[in-house]
Amino acid sequence: MIVATQSGTPVIEVSHVGTTFGQAVVHQDVSLTIHQGEVFAIAGGNGCGKSTLLREIIGLLTPSRGTIRLFGVDSRNLEESNGRPIHRRFGVMFQHGALFSSLTLADNVAVPLREHTDLNPRLIQEIVAVKIAMVGLPPDSARKFPNELSGGMRRRAALARAIVMDPELIFLDEPTAGLDPMIAAGFDELVLSLKTLLGLTVVMVTHDLDSLWRIATRVAVLGNGKVLGVGTMPELSQSTDPVIREYFHGLRGRAAQEQAAWNGVKHERKSV
Repeated sequence: MIVATQSGTPVIEVSHVGTTFGQAVVHQDVSLTIHQGEVFAIAGGNGCGKSTLLREIIGLLTPSRGTIRLFGVDSRNLEESNGRPIHRRFGVMFQHGALFSSLTLADNVAVPLREHTDLNPRLIQEIVAVKIAMVGLPPDSARKFPNELSGGMRRRAALARAIVMDPELIFLDEPTAGLDPMIAAGFDELVLSLKTLLGLTVVMVTHDLDSLWRIATRVAVLGNGKVLGVGTMPELSQSTDPVIREYFHGLRGRAAQEQAAWNGVKHERKSV
């Protein structure tokens, strides 16, 4: 198994997590550490437990065994009253955006502020307008409902909601799934821009190989109920593990790697 060394403050520590649903075993022994300032991606094939692990980290599911610590706090305590300060420190963008269909874009973005703060409505409105602008959406989109927005706009709206509380950490669950490649690339660039601007740590669940090459600092590959490897994309692409090799060296994997290399050449030319 590849494990890349990393210095910095641990934000998330997953230790020997096992997860079962009845007779189905999702995780056998999953351990990983995520550091401050990373774009850390969790990847792997369908059914390997990527989204399940994310939900365990944020406290929506409880693992069958093992421990998960978020900012040093056991995730099993996040539903208790003393978990509220931790909730304020992270934001979540769920798969496909998960916007409330009966609320406007602005009201969707405002939900965490109304649920977790005592700010007056005028200030909430101002904060929401700033966050909508930060994700590149036009001001008039604030009055629209989710079904009036394109897929890319809905993802940006969900991202605005994830950052509306000025978190230190954000979780993105399949943020570019189903998006046109050009729109997905723009979303990736937005994530990198916000990471730098806001000093974020980003944890991303994805099977999008282009996104992994574009923005991931490190990647953990799940398979067979465990972490098969952790490292940078170049490190993982050299792995001898058969599951990792199949994942990174198939047709899509090779195409993504070639595109990443071409993008690096273009970046070097611009820098000259």
